[in-house]
Amino acid sequence: MTRRRRLAALGLALVLGAALPPFARAADEEVRTVPARPGVTESFLLLRPEGSPVATVIIFAGGDGNLALTPSGLGQLQGNFLVRTRPRWVREGFVVAILDTPSDHPRGLWNFRTTKEHAADVKQAIAAVREIAKVPVWLVGTSMGTLSAANAAARLAEGGPDGIVLTSSVTGTSKDVRGREPRDLIALRGEGPARLPRARAPGGLRHRGLDPRPLTAGRPAQPVAG
Repeated sequence: MTRRRRLAALGLALVLGAALPPFARAADEEVRTVPARPGVTESFLLLRPEGSPVATVIIFAGGDGNLALTPSGLGQLQGNFLVRTRPRWVREGFVVAILDTPSDHPRGLWNFRTTKEHAADVKQAIAAVREIAKVPVWLVGTSMGTLSAANAAARLAEGGPDGIVLTSSVTGTSKDVRGREPRDLIALRGEGPARLPRARAPGGLRHRGLDPRPLTAGRPAQPVAG
């Protein structure tokens, strides 16, 4: 399948999947756990289509990214846009891996999404799904999950993804009650010790035209897409 056809299939899954009920469940879901950094493991919810897959998508949920995976499946974030669309991805022929937080960050990914350690964990997940299916691997993130996808694409010179898709991308910033910006958002601007290099993989953006959330507003994303 050509890159253009893979992108078209990705877009179809995103658009049509938005109509799925919030807690739709796909058949044959399983939880996989792989070694990540020394002493750390990374888990993901795995779904496979019938027949030969067209590509694999590694999905990054928004918010704190904590799926609270157990052997029986998702513990939370079932209503996240990308998480709930997983049956559509599978139906369109994709292998789906929804990444949870690593074992040393059980409370979430705040101020971790733009680190080299997070990219190293994602690299191991990419290697694991490439063993499952010898097809291109794309990273797909929504909201705060776009930081994880962009971080991996920027930092992984080897073993990185074949492409990324960012939905409701983080385009703004915020401050805590003490007036401090999260380190992840500082890095996103290309500032600070954890600043991100340029992404090494091709990608695409999908935004709501009138997204009311200040961190993911569609209008600031237009220059990025251009």
